[in-house]
Amino acid sequence: QVRLVESGGGLVQAVGSLRLSCAAAGSIFSINAMGWHRPAPGKQRELVANITSGGSTNYADSVKGRFTISRDNAKNTVYLQMNSLRPEDTAAYYCAAESVVTTTHRYLEVWGRGTLVTVSS
Repeated sequence: QVRLVESGGGLVQAVGSLRLSCAAAGSIFSINAMGWHRPAPGKQRELVANITSGGSTNYADSVKGRFTISRDNAKNTVYLQMNSLRPEDTAAYYCAAESVVTTTHRYLEVWGRGTLVTVSS
């Protein structure tokens, strides 16, 4: 079984910063991509940013230049450094891991429970 444990959410004032962490727990052999998603109007969730095991990154246009995603493959952990936060960034942020291989199973997708980020104006 694989679990994603998120941390780092909280309340911050506009233009402030927060750092989210997501650690994958379990007998993990490999994870392809890890990333962060949040709810968006008209969508269940939108991609905020993701990163492959090789370090390739992808960002939503709305966060480019403000958010930075990074990853520690040895720890199966992904980070999201969020700078210059805006009230519209307020959301629950969900961590996701794609193509997870453990010693006994393969998972197409695994999701965390979410961590709440609130940005006050």
